[in-house]
Amino acid sequence: MLKKRIIPCLDIKDGRTVKGISFVNLRDAGDPVELARAYAEQSADELVFLDISATDEGRKTLAPLVEKIANAINIPFTVGGGITTREDVSVLISSGADKVSVNTAAILNPPLIAELADEFGSQCVVVAIDAKLVDGTWVVSTHGGKRVTTLPAITWAREAERLGAGEILLTSVNRDGTGEGFSLDITSAVSDNVNIPVIASGGAGSPEHFREVFAETGCTAALAATLFHYGIIKIPELKDFLMRNNVAVRNRPPV
Repeated sequence: MLKKRIIPCLDIKDGRTVKGISFVNLRDAGDPVELARAYAEQSADELVFLDISATDEGRKTLAPLVEKIANAINIPFTVGGGITTREDVSVLISSGADKVSVNTAAILNPPLIAELADEFGSQCVVVAIDAKLVDGTWVVSTHGGKRVTTLPAITWAREAERLGAGEILLTSVNRDGTGEGFSLDITSAVSDNVNIPVIASGGAGSPEHFREVFAETGCTAALAATLFHYGIIKIPELKDFLMRNNVAVRNRPPV
């Protein structure tokens, strides 16, 4: 049985970790280096770093901060935000990233996915999909959820895989930061329509939400931010809960 992964996410703005609801009303959540170190010590399986304002501000990801975080952890590290070229990826990998996450740039320039997969390997390329439910249809949004397209999320997930993506990071914009639970319908649909790992994101508010998304969809990992940043639950406690509820997880530490 493939063991499930638990992944904390650091949304970064102005060098600080922030968190909001549906990508707006951001509030400070702490120092990213300290949080990253704490999550590695708690046996998080991976860490995701998203420079959420890089695309809107027309700049690159904060490579010096990426390097500081990479030096503080010993778990796989995915970095996204403002990535538009192979050179951007080279800089981030040199700074300590194991994988990169592309979102808006990949939608505007789909061949970028193939270029990155050819250069760095599919295992390095995560395509982030910010899915928004509009008039009953899950469509892709860009620029940190600010711009809504007419592109169906499932169609884009299939195309991303075809172009060489090694993983999908699927965030429900509608549920992001609400604590109401993952959007099971779109998570299940995307997982069923691709043959690469899918990370569920957006809406985690309790251990039961993780059990639910693993039991009812084909996702291989679940990501959260608010739940972990504000100490609502510790990762070891979450993993213990999942194990007791017949969900196989990686790196289960003592609680």
